[in-house]
Amino acid sequence: MPTTDALNSGVLELVLSAGPVAKVVLAILLIFSVVSWALIVEKWWQFRRVRRETLAFLKVFREGRRPSMVHAAARKYRESPLAHLYGAAYAEVSGLPEILEHVVDDGEEGLPQERLEAVDRAMRRAAGLEVAQLERYLPFLATTASATPFIGLFGTVWGIMSAFHGIGAQGSASLAVVAPGISEALVATAAGLGAAIPAVIGYNYFVNRVKHWATEMDGFMLDLLNVLSRPAAKVGRSAKDGV
Repeated sequence: MPTTDALNSGVLELVLSAGPVAKVVLAILLIFSVVSWALIVEKWWQFRRVRRETLAFLKVFREGRRPSMVHAAARKYRESPLAHLYGAAYAEVSGLPEILEHVVDDGEEGLPQERLEAVDRAMRRAAGLEVAQLERYLPFLATTASATPFIGLFGTVWGIMSAFHGIGAQGSASLAVVAPGISEALVATAAGLGAAIPAVIGYNYFVNRVKHWATEMDGFMLDLLNVLSRPAAKVGRSAKDGV
């Protein structure tokens, strides 16, 4: 049974002795694999930062502090999509702190319906931008997952063609004649699968994370609109209760 070093040496020798077409195929697959792994690591860190900063922002938001303080926290946590939604609502309602403080002190109703609709539209625009940011680079992973097996298959077919060409040139179907072409074909197949499998796993995982945060953003928008639409006394109690 060959050792790992011998196996690696054999694969490297096959790659170095492969024809120009096979080398081009392997180079393309290597580029896809390296880029997809870099994107997987980058997206993993991005979603980790999103979760950490969102939890920190929600802690500030649920403590019922002054809107100006929550807005300052939202500007600090730039990786949190919920913080961006709050910033969009804050920008739409100019003078949001004064409005909330006024309704709490004087017992007036919450924001009028037309202002609530404007806030809702602003937050939905911000949510669309946040989803697009979370989905950034995921199409490349999908392309890698779907295209690299076929690129590897092309290398496989080319290797088999080389094997048959060797049989015709030598006039013999011995193992020594067939083995180089078949080995070249199998290396291309393995390289295609090696590039596709991590990409499809990463793509499916990150798509699920995007759906999770899209759901969280929908819930946060409803919560914020409910707070802004309540009468003054309820707004004051909700802020103190940590809603």
